[in-house]
Amino acid sequence: MIKYLIIDDEHIAHDIIKGYCDKMHSMQLMKHCYDALEALDYLREHQVDLIFLDINMPKLKGFEFLKTLKNPPKVIVTTAYQEYALEGYTLDVIDYLLKPFSFERFLKALNKATAEKSINSLDNTNSMEESELLFLYSEKKHTQINRNDILYIEAAGNYVKIHTSKELFTIRDKISNIVKRLPEAKFIQVHKSFVVSKQHINIVEGNRIRIADSILPIGKLYKEEVNKLLH
Repeated sequence: MIKYLIIDDEHIAHDIIKGYCDKMHSMQLMKHCYDALEALDYLREHQVDLIFLDINMPKLKGFEFLKTLKNPPKVIVTTAYQEYALEGYTLDVIDYLLKPFSFERFLKALNKATAEKSINSLDNTNSMEESELLFLYSEKKHTQINRNDILYIEAAGNYVKIHTSKELFTIRDKISNIVKRLPEAKFIQVHKSFVVSKQHINIVEGNRIRIADSILPIGKLYKEEVNKLLH
């Protein structure tokens, strides 16, 4: 599970963030903190993977709180103040959500935070599993999948088809954008229209790759990279 804190002096902000997180089985709220001092007390005795942090709070401002942490977890800033964005990125925050933010924008930030090798507790088996999770928007709903279930990705005009071991997802996006959200060590582009999972390749024969029941072409520009897999 991805353990998280909400640090915000507004109760409605807690309700919104928790409501978004409750839509995902991988998120576990550890504590509601209504000021940064309360969060400091909690973090002295406990560890979390992710913090949703407001900036303008009483007693101790959000960024001042962040500077006191020796080994801070991943941080997503949630604030109504756009002018502090630059300072936030100098402190290595994952993303900067400007209130009010939509569920879709929230998911984009969360995908950044849970990308492979981004969560501090990767030495924990459960956290490693959570880091493989990816949200896809298809058929007017967000579905959480595991990257390891992806067989291959296919460009189809203005859409991308994501073939998994369980089902097919069709989303409106570019294949290049999807590739950016996948670990390079596990996926390889074999054609301008196809990206495949290395672990699911069954057979490479000539200019074709077999994955499950599908036979995919290997483009001339990608043949050299495919050959590296064979040696």
